Amino acid sequence: MTVHDPIRADAAVKRVAIADDAAMLRAAAELSREFAVANPRIYWPDLLASALIGYAALAGAILASNVALALVCGLVAMLALYRAASFIHELTHIRKDALPGFRLGWNLLVGIPLMIPSFMYEEVHTQHHARTRYGTANDPEYLPLALMKPWSLPLFILIASLAPVGLILRYGVLAPLSIFVPALRRKVVAEFSALSINPAYRRRPPEGAFRRRWLWQEAGASLFALALIGSVFAFGWKPLLVYMAVHSAMTVINQLRTLVAHLWENEGDAMTVTAQYLDSVNVPPPSPLAAIWAPVGLRYHALHHLLPSVPYHALGKAHARLIAALGEESPYHRGNYAGMWPLVGKIARSTMVRR
Repeated sequence: MTVHDPIRADAAVKRVAIADDAAMLRAAAELSREFAVANPRIYWPDLLASALIGYAALAGAILASNVALALVCGLVAMLALYRAASFIHELTHIRKDALPGFRLGWNLLVGIPLMIPSFMYEEVHTQHHARTRYGTANDPEYLPLALMKPWSLPLFILIASLAPVGLILRYGVLAPLSIFVPALRRKVVAEFSALSINPAYRRRPPEGAFRRRWLWQEAGASLFALALIGSVFAFGWKPLLVYMAVHSAMTVINQLRTLVAHLWENEGDAMTVTAQYLDSVNVPPPSPLAAIWAPVGLRYHALHHLLPSVPYHALGKAHARLIAALGEESPYHRGNYAGMWPLVGKIARSTMVRR
């Protein structure tokens, strides 16, 4: 397997000018039909085990009197809950009838306790996959980070570390107040109800059945946020601070993963599917740690842009099939990278180029 070298000083390619590769798209379409079925016998045990381990370790971190043990438990809790939380990405792509009860179960087990209910990603992430939206100003999940100032990258990570504070404010303060203040409600819906990285993105009010799902999920997260605030009076500061530390670390590692999910080199024009693929990143085996920092299939992010309907457990097989079927000249091989830190370095160097 060929792994693209991110350190190589290639001349920047204007992604929008890249034509679609018919052979790659045809091979991907055939695999999409073959691997499109989500297997509940994989989804449910994975989610339940991740949540159980995560909450047990979180309890251990809160109850431990030994600092070293508390840190170990906190690390385990962060990684397990990060994996459990990553299933929100799957929820946006699986068919409604594919995994009965999974969306409800995920929200009760993970979305509400972490204050990231699925409505914050549903009908948002799919816009990132829209053919004419990807990489444009209308993409909620895209910023041309490689073309921005060097300080933008540490700021990108720093903002993520403050996520639990922002979520407690959003659900424990703003959501209840917005019930009585219509103008605040409009602002909360438009600006504080999406897991997006584009600060210019504004969300439309929900409608129909989705609105009903939104409201009960938001109510659940608000009650949980209020319970967190109230826990200080019942149990002191330690449980809340440990929860926030684990949540913050989880969000930071996800933000680092987001940072290397794309090359972020598009300047706002609509792109071909092949150009979108080449602006995205796979970190396939043998990278030893990618399954930890990019769990639930997220290590195959570029492939996911070719096969958005393929469940996470089939992406490895689809990747191996494409590697074997497509020759070295195929652009598919140029979407594969060796690891996180070379990619961080590549993007950081790009921000330092005078434009």
